This record gives sequence, C-alpha cells and structure tokens, in this order.
Amino acid sequence: MAIHKVLVVDDSKTELMFLSDLLRKNGFSVATAENADDAMRRLGEDKPDLILMDVVMPGQNGFQLTRAISRDPQFADVPIIMCTSKNQETDRVWGMRQGARDYVTKPVDANELLSKIKALN
Repeated sequence: MAIHKVLVVDDSKTELMFLSDLLRKNGFSVATAENADDAMRRLGEDKPDLILMDVVMPGQNGFQLTRAISRDPQFADVPIIMCTSKNQETDRVWGMRQGARDYVTKPVDANELLSKIKALN
C-alpha cells in the first residue's frame, strides 16, 4: 500500500507545523489532530495511510490511542509511527507493544523519518 495521506497527532502546534510542512514538501497529503478525540474524528472522516503519533498529550495519551487504533478492525491496517520526546528504550518497547510500527524521537530528524515512511511503502 502506497502512503499518500498522513494523519499527524500532536498537541504542539510547533510540531504539527514542522511535520506537516516536511510531509507536504515531500508529496504527502496531511491532516492534523491535537488530541485523541480529534484524531478519532479525523480517522472517521478520511482514513489515512499512516499516522504519526505523539505520546505526551492531554487526556488520552499516544500509547493509549495507538493501542485503541491498532485493535480497531477498521483501522488496524494503518501503520503508526510514534513521534515523541520520550526517548527511553522502555518507552520505545512499550510503544511497539501497543501496535506502533516504528518509533522516532524528537527533535525529529527529517531524513530518518522519511526513510522510515519509505520503508513502510
């Protein structure tokens, strides 16, 4: 499955802008969400080909949201890359156990993220 549509979930407007600009400059269509409720609404409106997920957010965190999405039959096939400042190995392992396909720490290295997205194609 080719990746065209990406949903970026992050409560930081700065991160949303940075990731959206990076993705758009590389030919992706981007939707954004600032929290779990917003993300679930966006998923229902237009299923993305990939989700970039922050962990630390108000309300439901990215680990919880990743688990919910990856266990939902309607969205289980959508790969999720955790994109977070949580840089401990235990965080990475936990994120992968929740259903993430990959894990990138902030500040995001553009080339690293793009190569991880390309690897999913």
